[in-house]
Amino acid sequence: MSFSMRSATSDDAELARFAEVVNEVTPENPTSLEELRWQEANYRGERFIAERAGDIVGVATTGQILSYRPDFERWWITVLVREPNRRQGIGSALLVAGSRAARAVGKIGLQTSVSERHADGLAFLQHRGFVEFDRYRMVELDLGRLPKPAISQPPGVEITTLAARPDLLTGVHTVAGLAFPDIPHADEPMQAGSLEEFRKRDVDRPGMPADAFYVALDTATGDVIGYASLMRIPGRPDAAWHDMTAVAPAHRGRGIATALKRATIAWAIDAGMRVLETGNDVENAPMRAVNAALGYRPIPDEVGLRGPLADEETP
Repeated sequence: MSFSMRSATSDDAELARFAEVVNEVTPENPTSLEELRWQEANYRGERFIAERAGDIVGVATTGQILSYRPDFERWWITVLVREPNRRQGIGSALLVAGSRAARAVGKIGLQTSVSERHADGLAFLQHRGFVEFDRYRMVELDLGRLPKPAISQPPGVEITTLAARPDLLTGVHTVAGLAFPDIPHADEPMQAGSLEEFRKRDVDRPGMPADAFYVALDTATGDVIGYASLMRIPGRPDAAWHDMTAVAPAHRGRGIATALKRATIAWAIDAGMRVLETGNDVENAPMRAVNAALGYRPIPDEVGLRGPLADEETP
């Protein structure tokens, strides 16, 4: 049976149907109507829908890569097809549509990541010229039987939250500007961006509670020297991601990252969450060691892939 392709609209009913497909195909990485609205309001890109007999059988998203400079040569791409409809040309058509949108704004290639859980998705992309360029070791912490950790404050350090001290945002952004380029991440340094960009991406994004955004201060100067934040996972009310844990270079090795992470774990337990998830580049040994010491256990890796823009005639 044939299918049709079109651009997605921005009305709530369509976005909700789009989210339904995302959550069905990648339940470990779901989305929500609120999250999709936020993405559309803040990042340049396009969404595409494949339909058959009035049902959505596949979706694709392409656009600017978060935490990369806007002029980076590639756009992000996600192609998701419901399992009964695979190997029928739907994924290929969605990839062509996303490539067309990226080509129209001058991009020369695409970038994405796929969990090792999804062998079909990895094979689909590899068959079309995508190659691994990065790998994140993903881990999770089961909070079900974990005692609530005490929030320890290393000597000379005070830990507070953005909820209690919203005036610290500028200092947090300064730390992000120092820390992001140091985060191991293949060949393209991550960028904190301007204060406005940082705020909309890492502070005001849906599901990022200000009382779970912990900030470390140097008690001698009052300066922000580190922070850690959580993001509730859309569609999974009992789970959250560690969005970022960052410490200014001059203050590393003092136990600040561990103290901040323990604070976020305590918050999650109080909030009734069942699990926390996070991931770090294979080269990020210091943060991976922090996670291991806190009891995080491996789950399937996230594989970063880069590939070419698909030609219009791609089969």
